[in-house]
Amino acid sequence: MSFFSLIKHPIKFRLFLLTKLPSAYFSGVRVKHADEEKAIVTIPYKWFSTNPFKSTYFACLAMAAEMSTGVLALSNIYGRKPAVSMLVLKIEGNFYKKATGKTSFTCADGLAVKQCIQQAIDSGEGTQITMKSTGINQEGETVAEFFITWSFKAKK
Repeated sequence: MSFFSLIKHPIKFRLFLLTKLPSAYFSGVRVKHADEEKAIVTIPYKWFSTNPFKSTYFACLAMAAEMSTGVLALSNIYGRKPAVSMLVLKIEGNFYKKATGKTSFTCADGLAVKQCIQQAIDSGEGTQITMKSTGINQEGETVAEFFITWSFKAKK
Protein backbone atom coordinates (compact mmCIF):
# COMPACT_ATOMS: atom_id res chain seq x y z
CA MET A 1 0.00 0.00 0.00
CA SER A 2 1.38 3.43 -0.92
CA PHE A 3 1.93 6.16 1.66
CA PHE A 4 -0.73 8.39 0.11
CA SER A 5 -3.35 5.63 0.17
CA LEU A 6 -2.58 5.08 3.86
CA ILE A 7 -3.10 8.70 4.84
CA LYS A 8 -6.22 8.96 2.69
CA HIS A 9 -7.76 5.93 4.43
CA PRO A 10 -10.09 7.52 7.02
CA ILE A 11 -9.83 4.79 9.64
CA LYS A 12 -6.12 3.99 9.36
CA PHE A 13 -5.08 7.64 9.41
CA ARG A 14 -7.31 8.50 12.38
CA LEU A 15 -5.92 5.51 14.28
CA PHE A 16 -2.42 6.74 13.47
CA LEU A 17 -3.28 10.21 14.80
CA LEU A 18 -4.95 8.82 17.92
CA THR A 19 -1.99 6.58 18.79
CA LYS A 20 0.96 8.68 17.61
CA LEU A 21 -0.31 12.29 17.61
CA PRO A 22 -3.26 12.44 20.01
CA SER A 23 -3.20 16.23 20.28
CA ALA A 24 -3.64 16.46 16.49
CA TYR A 25 -6.46 13.92 16.63
CA PHE A 26 -8.39 15.73 19.36
CA SER A 27 -7.72 19.15 17.81
CA GLY A 28 -9.31 17.99 14.57
CA VAL A 29 -6.27 18.18 12.30
CA ARG A 30 -7.08 16.41 9.02
CA VAL A 31 -5.23 15.84 5.75
CA LYS A 32 -7.58 17.07 3.02
CA HIS A 33 -5.25 16.53 0.07
CA ALA A 34 -1.83 15.02 -0.45
CA ASP A 35 0.13 14.13 -3.55
CA GLU A 36 3.75 14.21 -4.65
CA GLU A 37 3.80 17.99 -4.99
CA LYS A 38 1.56 19.45 -2.28
CA ALA A 39 -0.37 18.74 0.88
CA ILE A 40 -3.35 20.53 2.40
CA VAL A 41 -4.08 20.07 6.10
CA THR A 42 -7.00 21.65 7.97
CA ILE A 43 -7.54 22.65 11.57
CA PRO A 44 -11.00 23.68 12.76
CA TYR A 45 -11.85 26.34 15.30
CA LYS A 46 -13.46 24.36 18.10
CA TRP A 47 -13.33 23.98 21.86
CA PHE A 48 -10.19 21.81 21.89
CA SER A 49 -8.20 24.17 19.63
CA THR A 50 -9.34 27.53 20.97
CA ASN A 51 -7.55 30.15 23.04
CA PRO A 52 -8.95 32.78 25.44
CA PHE A 53 -9.10 35.33 22.61
CA LYS A 54 -11.77 33.40 20.66
CA SER A 55 -9.45 32.20 17.91
CA THR A 56 -7.50 29.04 17.13
CA TYR A 57 -4.55 28.58 19.47
CA PHE A 58 -1.25 29.30 17.70
CA ALA A 59 0.17 25.88 18.62
CA CYS A 60 -2.73 24.16 16.84
CA LEU A 61 -2.09 26.30 13.77
CA ALA A 62 1.60 25.34 13.95
CA MET A 63 0.66 21.68 14.30
CA ALA A 64 -1.41 21.76 11.11
CA ALA A 65 1.28 23.69 9.24
CA GLU A 66 3.97 21.25 10.36
CA MET A 67 1.83 18.31 9.28
CA SER A 68 1.40 19.78 5.79
CA THR A 69 5.19 19.76 5.40
CA GLY A 70 5.72 16.50 7.27
CA VAL A 71 3.29 14.56 5.09
CA LEU A 72 5.35 15.49 2.03
CA ALA A 73 8.57 14.46 3.75
CA LEU A 74 7.14 11.19 5.09
CA SER A 75 5.85 10.26 1.66
CA ASN A 76 9.45 10.27 0.43
CA ILE A 77 10.96 8.21 3.25
CA TYR A 78 8.13 5.69 3.69
CA GLY A 79 9.49 2.19 3.10
CA ARG A 80 12.88 3.56 1.98
CA LYS A 81 16.02 1.40 2.02
CA PRO A 82 18.18 2.68 3.54
CA ALA A 83 15.86 4.19 6.12
CA VAL A 84 15.98 7.98 6.45
CA SER A 85 15.54 9.86 9.72
CA MET A 86 13.80 13.22 9.81
CA LEU A 87 13.69 15.92 12.46
CA VAL A 88 12.27 19.41 12.79
CA LEU A 89 15.15 21.80 13.43
CA LYS A 90 13.33 25.13 13.41
CA ILE A 91 9.87 26.61 13.05
CA GLU A 92 8.98 30.23 12.38
CA GLY A 93 5.51 31.67 12.15
CA ASN A 94 3.96 34.91 10.96
CA PHE A 95 0.37 35.67 11.92
CA TYR A 96 -1.81 38.04 9.93
CA LYS A 97 -5.40 37.48 11.03
CA LYS A 98 -7.32 35.78 13.82
CA ALA A 99 -8.22 32.21 12.92
CA THR A 100 -11.90 32.01 13.83
CA GLY A 101 -13.02 29.18 11.55
CA LYS A 102 -11.48 26.30 9.64
CA THR A 103 -7.94 27.10 8.51
CA SER A 104 -6.33 25.21 5.62
CA PHE A 105 -2.55 24.97 5.44
CA THR A 106 -0.97 24.30 2.06
CA CYS A 107 2.61 23.30 1.43
CA ALA A 108 3.70 22.94 -2.21
CA ASP A 109 7.32 21.94 -1.59
CA GLY A 110 6.92 18.24 -2.36
CA LEU A 111 9.38 18.08 -5.24
CA ALA A 112 11.99 20.13 -3.33
CA VAL A 113 11.83 17.86 -0.28
CA LYS A 114 12.06 14.79 -2.51
CA GLN A 115 15.29 16.18 -3.99
CA CYS A 116 16.64 17.05 -0.53
CA ILE A 117 15.99 13.53 0.77
CA GLN A 118 17.59 11.96 -2.31
CA GLN A 119 20.65 14.16 -1.76
CA ALA A 120 20.89 12.88 1.85
CA ILE A 121 20.77 9.29 0.59
CA ASP A 122 23.26 9.84 -2.23
CA SER A 123 25.79 11.79 -0.16
CA GLY A 124 25.46 9.93 3.14
CA GLU A 125 25.43 13.36 4.79
CA GLY A 126 22.63 15.17 6.57
CA THR A 127 20.60 17.68 4.55
CA GLN A 128 18.22 20.46 5.49
CA ILE A 129 15.29 22.18 3.82
CA THR A 130 12.99 24.99 4.91
CA MET A 131 9.45 24.39 3.74
CA LYS A 132 6.67 26.98 3.62
CA SER A 133 3.08 26.34 4.70
CA THR A 134 0.44 29.01 4.21
CA GLY A 135 -2.79 29.00 6.19
CA ILE A 136 -5.92 30.52 4.71
CA ASN A 137 -9.38 30.91 6.17
CA GLN A 138 -12.69 30.05 4.51
CA GLU A 139 -12.81 33.51 2.93
CA GLY A 140 -9.46 32.91 1.21
CA GLU A 141 -7.54 35.34 3.43
CA THR A 142 -4.07 34.47 4.68
CA VAL A 143 -4.18 33.79 8.41
CA ALA A 144 -0.60 32.66 8.97
CA GLU A 145 2.58 31.47 7.28
CA PHE A 146 4.99 28.99 8.77
CA PHE A 147 8.52 28.10 7.74
CA ILE A 148 9.55 24.67 9.01
CA THR A 149 13.16 23.55 8.68
CA TRP A 150 13.59 19.77 8.44
CA SER A 151 16.77 17.73 8.51
CA PHE A 152 17.21 14.32 6.86
CA LYS A 153 19.90 11.70 7.19
CA ALA A 154 20.16 8.21 5.74
CA LYS A 155 20.58 5.61 8.48
CA LYS A 156 23.45 3.18 8.17
